[in-house]
Amino acid sequence: MTNRFYQPFDSETYGGSRKTDYRNAFQIDRDRIIHAHAFRKLQAKTQVFLSGEYDFYRTRLTHSMEVAQIGRSICHYLRTLGGPMRDDFFIDSDLVEASCLAHDLGHPPFGHSGERTLQELMLPWGGFEGNAQTLHLLTETMYQNESGVRGMLPTRALLDGVLKYKKLYREFPNHPTNHFLYDPQESVRGFVFGGATIPRELHEGERLNQFKSIECQVMDWADDAAYSVNDIVDGVKAGYLTIERIETWAAGEAIDAPRQLLLDEVIDAIRRDRLENVFSQKIGGFIKACRLRERDNFMAGVTNRYRYELVIAPGAERTALFFKKMANDIIFESPQLQQMEHKARRVMFDLWQSCWRNYVDKGPRVINILPPRVGRLVQAAQTPAEKARQICDWLAGLTDGMIVRTYRRLFDPEFGSIRDLS
Repeated sequence: MTNRFYQPFDSETYGGSRKTDYRNAFQIDRDRIIHAHAFRKLQAKTQVFLSGEYDFYRTRLTHSMEVAQIGRSICHYLRTLGGPMRDDFFIDSDLVEASCLAHDLGHPPFGHSGERTLQELMLPWGGFEGNAQTLHLLTETMYQNESGVRGMLPTRALLDGVLKYKKLYREFPNHPTNHFLYDPQESVRGFVFGGATIPRELHEGERLNQFKSIECQVMDWADDAAYSVNDIVDGVKAGYLTIERIETWAAGEAIDAPRQLLLDEVIDAIRRDRLENVFSQKIGGFIKACRLRERDNFMAGVTNRYRYELVIAPGAERTALFFKKMANDIIFESPQLQQMEHKARRVMFDLWQSCWRNYVDKGPRVINILPPRVGRLVQAAQTPAEKARQICDWLAGLTDGMIVRTYRRLFDPEFGSIRDLS
């Protein structure tokens, strides 16, 4: 049965046409992401705790898988509610799954610490943003080959499904550190909107960044649902979140009656060693908190992806925000993770400066410290900004282990082999 929710407009691909087979366009999107090198690298990139430190902590890969499961479940749940959704008119769960699996592809090593460091390094050169970097991979670097094919030839709907932010770097009065697209991605934004003119009022403040397709809204809420809950679970297992620390934190917060209930529930679950059971039920509650509402905008007549928006029950949103704040204040601001951020900054700054000295500010002799293919890309770039982007792409694409080994090869005299440059 044909799904009337989508039209050929939604499945048109960016960068050229691709072969079709027994799968629909969105299943091909999902499969190409799963089999991509950039996706496999997520198994060795930090989510909260340094990748590889312990086996049971979440990595970017397991987090993405959990987000994808929640996203699919939201699609199925909305379909069971009836209303606008019917057997021949529904949000495609394969498309949402693909968007969820892809949403963190652009994140660098060392988690949020690495992202903040690259944002600082790239501030004069067009910025760095994890979501924009994901788009860069999908449209430019994944499956790139010598014949000139660039990117994975994604559908318009997939690109829009990961496009959390649509405002360009240059469209902000002052250069921001996050929540933007790279300026050269204006053509991708134009493709996503099918060449339609963006209304002037959407350029005001953050309105354009908040203008998202329904699949992107589902992905975004699934992401919030996953990490607001799972960061708490991992934090308790790691010993960062103890009852004593939670109570000390709560003493300095304005805790109203609903938040006090959540606080009591967390403490009770820790005491009874039932945190994972209790919090897995929270995920189910976040899924059931979703509803659809029709809306009107300049794209609603072009695609159903903008005809509807996701509405989250206020109680679920408050719960997610409460857990995110608890995790941020107690875990991310802890001395242990701040020490990791200090280390991440040192590693990334030193590698950046070594690349810059040898490939941009060239002295009498260039030392080829980069892998040959990356070095050729940097040297072929015409401007300092283009060279900076190539160096940034290389750093962002490294896993936690790769960047540490590279750092040690360059700066630790007793470490390294002539055979392991990669």
